Amino acid sequence: MAVRVRAVLALLALVMFPLGCARPTSADQAKLWQEAPASAAAPELTRFNDLLADLADRLRPALVHVRVRRAGSAPKDDDSPAEPRRSTGSGFIIESNGLIVTNAHVVEQAEWIQVRLADGRRFNGRTVGLDSRVDLALVRIDASGLPVLPLGDSNRMRVGEFVLALGHPFGLEQSVSFGIVSRKGAPLTVAAPGFDFIQTDAAINPGNSGGPLVNMAGQVIGVNSMAARNGSIGFAIPSNLVKLLVPQLASKGKVEWGWLGVSIAEVTDEDVPRLKLREARGVLVRGVMPGEPAAVGGVKADDVLVAVDGTPLESPRDLQRVVSSTPVGKRVRVVLLREGRETEVEVTIGLYKEREASREREAPANPKDTPKDSPKGE
Repeated sequence: MAVRVRAVLALLALVMFPLGCARPTSADQAKLWQEAPASAAAPELTRFNDLLADLADRLRPALVHVRVRRAGSAPKDDDSPAEPRRSTGSGFIIESNGLIVTNAHVVEQAEWIQVRLADGRRFNGRTVGLDSRVDLALVRIDASGLPVLPLGDSNRMRVGEFVLALGHPFGLEQSVSFGIVSRKGAPLTVAAPGFDFIQTDAAINPGNSGGPLVNMAGQVIGVNSMAARNGSIGFAIPSNLVKLLVPQLASKGKVEWGWLGVSIAEVTDEDVPRLKLREARGVLVRGVMPGEPAAVGGVKADDVLVAVDGTPLESPRDLQRVVSSTPVGKRVRVVLLREGRETEVEVTIGLYKEREASREREAPANPKDTPKDSPKGE
């Protein structure tokens, strides 16, 4: 019996010896971090977080990545073939049969366009229409049954509303940034025809160009177009302007902008006595281009335009917006003040040409006459 007891004790000693010599387990060591408690965020925040993530998931399928190849330019003293230039941008599908909205600067002068869908499929694209003034373009791919993003009403958008900016910044696919509408701001491009762009602090970086700016209802309210140099704010083309231009881009391949052929400025307090006005209102005509619609219709320098076809004019941007969006060839009634007296003339809206606008923009002007972010001519 004693022998058996000693044998059992010896066996237990052998078993316990490795355990006693074993190194402490990880559970016995001091942790270098603190485990998060099994608790959730406030219900309201959790719901908002889930809704935001679900919205992003719903929008991504209609977002596309646009790759472009352009002809290269060889150095002047080098006869060797030029290397092609490549760039990328974003876009989104507005028609299930493959119609895509993007920026003009993304696809202009492209020799080759490739569109990659969210599901990884690649298609060769072709430019359907392009307008450089507003920086908008349409691209078509041969596909059907594609997901689309609906266009909302940008006029109903308010400063302070939450928005998402989608795109492919720096080539990073399916990127989403979050922010607010910070201002209904003026366009940065000199030639833009008086329409307000949407300003947002949602990150818009190189490669985001052409992607959608979307409200919390999942509606596109803008097309991401440009960013300030410091990158802190971005600008988007309003969706209502997109709706105005898409039919012309799809049918004609371009936009026919209205044109008067005048250089314009704000009416200042100093102009009131000189022009025999009662108050500083309307749009001052600084000069009239010979042979252009305004000159033919009887508009003269120093006239103050106060209305076009019943639409009151408070600033040069009002005139630019009204004229540019009026169909070419339409006759409009222009109410103006000449030496303090109100009169009315009829003008037939002409066709905007880049050559005419460039010539007018090169004319010398007083810096006080024209806002830096507005065109000098209309």
